[in-house]
Amino acid sequence: MSLPLAGIRVIDYSHFLAGPHLSRSLAAMGADVIKVERPGAGDAGRSHAFIRDGRSGYFIQQNMGKRGLAVDMKDPRGAELMQRLIAGADVFVENYRPGALAKLGLGYEELSAKNPGLIYCSVSAYGHTGPDAAKAGFGLIAEAKSGLLAQLGVPGAPPPLLRVSIADLYAGTHGVAAVCAALYGRTQTGKGTHIDLSLYDCTVSIHDYAVQEYLMSNGAVMPQQTGSDMPNSTVYGVFSARDGHLVIAAQVDDAWRRLALLIGGEALAGDTRFHTTAGRNAHRLEILPLVSAWVAAQPGQHAAIAALEAAGIPSAPVQTIDQVINDPQIVAREMIVDLDDPVLGPIKACNLPYRFRDADTRPTRSAPLLGQDNAAIAAELGYDADAIAAMRADGVLYEEEAVR
Repeated sequence: MSLPLAGIRVIDYSHFLAGPHLSRSLAAMGADVIKVERPGAGDAGRSHAFIRDGRSGYFIQQNMGKRGLAVDMKDPRGAELMQRLIAGADVFVENYRPGALAKLGLGYEELSAKNPGLIYCSVSAYGHTGPDAAKAGFGLIAEAKSGLLAQLGVPGAPPPLLRVSIADLYAGTHGVAAVCAALYGRTQTGKGTHIDLSLYDCTVSIHDYAVQEYLMSNGAVMPQQTGSDMPNSTVYGVFSARDGHLVIAAQVDDAWRRLALLIGGEALAGDTRFHTTAGRNAHRLEILPLVSAWVAAQPGQHAAIAALEAAGIPSAPVQTIDQVINDPQIVAREMIVDLDDPVLGPIKACNLPYRFRDADTRPTRSAPLLGQDNAAIAAELGYDADAIAAMRADGVLYEEEAVR
């Protein structure tokens, strides 16, 4: 059956990560996403690792399922083509500094005046209001300023970098929700809107306890670095086996009692000091060494997990990427998919998590080459073959060599 966003046209005028992730998600749910890039280099993500035969895995990951248009906006014909394209669009996604696109005639006020139903989604470092609105920023900046990094790592040591772009991806995911909500709202009002998403806002909103811990204690409690442990959720952390690491989530009362019975018998399970969350947190420095010693005494990581699972205690190995790719659960859920890339041929890529009972959300095409769909898109907009040929010859419509 058709995907839920079939018939929705999205113009992706974004680059790198937050915007492309947002629009790739919309493409997975059926939207016709047209990725618009500048002639020459295109999206800067095209040069981001990992590169094979000139193709970026990073770019493919965030742009699969889209069509590609490379147009010179400085040429009046290119500007006119873009205006025609946006006039028939439902959604416009951009992630430039506030005000930057207005100089190109692509600001919200101008576009919405011509297309009142347009949903215009802006993703920026700090949003379009506030004292920092004009500042540039990346995910790392938001993660640092949000207090997220300050809680990571060993006390006293510099916090480690997250090896995934939480701020960008979380903002992109919020963008998907906001765009879908705006599309529904448009069915009631007939009007579009401007969505203003900030990487900084999104990363602050991700805190599930730290902000409230500080506010509700009137500033008396400051969340700190705690290494591989959660002081407010004992037992909830990482433990070392002889041949690897594993996580144990026994922070709720019933799970703790099962864990206590497994590692210390009735004596530990019956210790009333540990029967509540507050009690376990207060005595965590007594509890954690007992858990660590039990894990270290097991024959290995898998043996420890088998014993924990048999006792009904949530646990899992700390897996490396090769183990994730081959995990039977990931294989069964089709989280790694096969693609046919126009340059690389058959490749594998990470899927998105959207699952609908009656629709297939697996990507049907790889990320576009730069300018791959120029001619088809221009023809859809009413340009004849001669006009398209002239724009191609003059570089208004740009195609990389692989397309030609």
